[in-house]
Amino acid sequence: MLKYRLKANESRPEIHILRNYGELPEIDCFPGPLSQVFMNILANAIDMFDELAESTSFDDLQQNPQQITICTQLTQSQQVKICISDNGKGIPEEICVKIFDRMFTTKPVGKGTGLGLAIAHQVITEKHGGTLDVYSQLGHGTEFSISLPVEPSSTKNLSKNGTQTA
Repeated sequence: MLKYRLKANESRPEIHILRNYGELPEIDCFPGPLSQVFMNILANAIDMFDELAESTSFDDLQQNPQQITICTQLTQSQQVKICISDNGKGIPEEICVKIFDRMFTTKPVGKGTGLGLAIAHQVITEKHGGTLDVYSQLGHGTEFSISLPVEPSSTKNLSKNGTQTA
């Protein structure tokens, strides 16, 4: 769905997606909301690259290709870990601590609601019993790390097709 936004335009070269997928077991989950989490994180990275292009020359961007890396792995603690990182400008610490707060946005009026990452955090932590963390270093990029349990807690009551059961 976001593929068209990765293509080169008059302001910046193509954004590259690097994939490093590990062997993962099937997990019980809510696939629709989980897909929305991934979309929100990826759309925010693309928005950041578009914003960066406003203050960086096309030639500089070509010499330092913009990229988003998606890695998956099964951890020793039986968690599925999904990391989505970029090599962008990074996020200041004072913003990182508020990034999952409802109504918090760094985007101009009319461009963002401040709900995307708040809802993403809620989907991961409340619906799936997982964690969503952000790590960032100014000038080097940002990583969102999602951990999901392979075996859901009995209170989640998920069925194999990703729908909630009684």
